[in-house]
Amino acid sequence: MAHAHPDPSKAPAADAPITTRHGACNLCEAICGLTFQVQGEGPQARIVSVKGNEADPLSRGHICPKAVALKDLHEDPDRLRQPVKRVVEDGPNGQVTRWQTITWDEALDLVVEGLAQVRERHGSHAVGVYQGNPNVHNWGNVTHGHLFFSQLKTRARFSATSADQLPHHVVAHWLYGHQLAIPIPDIDRTQYMLVLGGNPLASNGSLMTVPDVRTRFKALKGRGGKLVVVDPRRTETAAIADEHLAIDPGTDAAWLLSLVHTLFAEELTAPGALEPLLDQVKAVRDAVAPFSPEATAALTGIDAATTRRIARELATASGQGGAVAYGRMGVSTQAHGVVCQWAIQVINLLTGNIDREGGALLTSPALNLIQMKLMGPGHLGAWRSRVRGAPEFSGELPVSVLAEEMLTPGRGQIRALVTAAGNPVLSTPNGRQLDEALAKLDFMVAIDFYVNETTRHADVILPPTCFVEHDHYDLVFLHLAVRNVARYSEAIVERAPGALHDWEIYSELATRYARRVWALERSGVTARLAGLLTRGLMKHLPPHRLLAIGLNRAAGPNAQARGLTLAKLRAHPEGIDLGPLKPSLGASLAARKKRIDLLPAGIRRELPQLVAAFTGPLTPPTSPSGQPTLKLIGRRDVRSNNSWMHNSERLVSGKPRCTLWMHPDDALRHAVADGQTVTLASRTGRIAVPVHVSADIRPGVVSLPHGWGHGRDGVQMAVAQAHPGASINDLTDDRLTDRISANAAFSAVPVWIEAA
Repeated sequence: MAHAHPDPSKAPAADAPITTRHGACNLCEAICGLTFQVQGEGPQARIVSVKGNEADPLSRGHICPKAVALKDLHEDPDRLRQPVKRVVEDGPNGQVTRWQTITWDEALDLVVEGLAQVRERHGSHAVGVYQGNPNVHNWGNVTHGHLFFSQLKTRARFSATSADQLPHHVVAHWLYGHQLAIPIPDIDRTQYMLVLGGNPLASNGSLMTVPDVRTRFKALKGRGGKLVVVDPRRTETAAIADEHLAIDPGTDAAWLLSLVHTLFAEELTAPGALEPLLDQVKAVRDAVAPFSPEATAALTGIDAATTRRIARELATASGQGGAVAYGRMGVSTQAHGVVCQWAIQVINLLTGNIDREGGALLTSPALNLIQMKLMGPGHLGAWRSRVRGAPEFSGELPVSVLAEEMLTPGRGQIRALVTAAGNPVLSTPNGRQLDEALAKLDFMVAIDFYVNETTRHADVILPPTCFVEHDHYDLVFLHLAVRNVARYSEAIVERAPGALHDWEIYSELATRYARRVWALERSGVTARLAGLLTRGLMKHLPPHRLLAIGLNRAAGPNAQARGLTLAKLRAHPEGIDLGPLKPSLGASLAARKKRIDLLPAGIRRELPQLVAAFTGPLTPPTSPSGQPTLKLIGRRDVRSNNSWMHNSERLVSGKPRCTLWMHPDDALRHAVADGQTVTLASRTGRIAVPVHVSADIRPGVVSLPHGWGHGRDGVQMAVAQAHPGASINDLTDDRLTDRISANAAFSAVPVWIEAA
């Protein structure tokens, strides 16, 4: 396929005027405000520079290398700019695949026909959907994606949520009544912050939108506060912390239960204003009785005295301005992720740090998805997967079962797949197995602008516009921000003629698919007519018009957000400050006559099963040859977030970052030197990867970053293929999941060195 390189002959003249435009980086959760220098006008305008916007009330001028690379991603010659279909032809050495550029009409009709045929032959559940991480970063996916996906009428729905944050949503649903009711650390006012399995200096926050986090941690220390990090690796955040505890991977739940035990045993509980709304407090005390710090110390590697001291420090700081415990990827993506997130909320509740300044509070965004009922409260286990019986959450099955649902014959087997802005071959467990499953599908379509490790299997690829070519408003991450703000960004550069935004692609697919399957569903004619009218209307309502309508109808506890209009947002492209987080959870629960069940049924059933596992004798797993295994954990880098970012030369330049971190003691035991390539194996596969020997990781633990593994045939990302790395998800195990939610367990995967 001939790539659509930018045409130098149509570039703006060297003396074309340069204008300043304000926008945002929506590559990660930090959503930093940016200032662009743009030369020229129209589709051939050129981005000259990208800088942080000091006037932005949330990011305050902060910028990281990813934002600068927005220019590279926009200009990337490998990025698809027109729809393509896969054509397989006979060549001199066998069959070869090429990509043929086609019109939008042909592409959309091919997609609709391919999916409809699978549905006709095998039923609606034979069509699967996978939505990747960027779906919540581009608001057109959020506002219009459901128009098409709801038409598929399939239970085979999957997303990156269950490879990441599902335990957070399950616990928020159980405790506070809504999957998005996640209390956010009040980092700007707290006196004590306990961070578990998170590295905000690399991630810019995660389920805690917090740009400029280094300055915020510096301010925490400046007011006499303390930062404690619990992580098997001395991360960038741990390096600046007051204290770092190198816990054994996968044992965080045991340690957190010991903290809860200590709060009860030493009478340190003081729930504060929410105490009248708490149920089952005594039941929690009884349930955590077996998990004393002494009983779990050998498992976690954190001695009992330290555990008791941390519990006391949390309780003391709670009375001195507030404290907060915060857990992220490392404690979600493990076998006890839901228990971890539940215990973190219980700690914050028992110390009076939920719904209070300096603790953790709900946000009050201008457009509140909860209050406007634009997102459901959630449900767990309404149905289960066909093969393994894994529970759904809010209509989605866990990605850990995606491959087996494709490979296992029988009624409901997935035979067609739609992927939207996702690369599950590199981002979900046992990627090699999924790679094999994708190759066996009857039909596949990808909404993406790269031919990557996943989309190379597609029959049709539909590329939307790039990040700087469309407007944006953060519908999701403003719910997770450490300060209430609102920011609307116009497109920085004009899209090319004929290009479609994601919301336009979904609108067209929804309309055409509904017409195509009309004959399949003759019942419910009235409902179908209403659906057609709705889709027809939405087709002419771009996201910014929906935002204007939503702001007009919005009403919530944040008085500063009332009266906010799209016109006001346009007048302030740097963003509008709506003030610090304020207590609102208690009033909301009381208004709905709801209480907090501190011991949900799922946790009540789980804790007794953990007693032996957390307090009994240790039996470390061994490799097939009988040698002790190592525990594999992931790693985050500030220059990477998703696999497609490795196609920017500035983000992959410098020292190779896809290396296996190993402690000197383990390197000596395996006779491995720094820089040496080893073969690392697990139950699911093996990879070759160079070793980086470092004392900044716990003995017995090794670490790899995610998103690499670009050496597969057929990938058309030249820079990434020149820096292929190895995929951690060729080693992670689809059978290792959180026991309650089936969220992928990427942490503490047993691995071993096969050869050096």
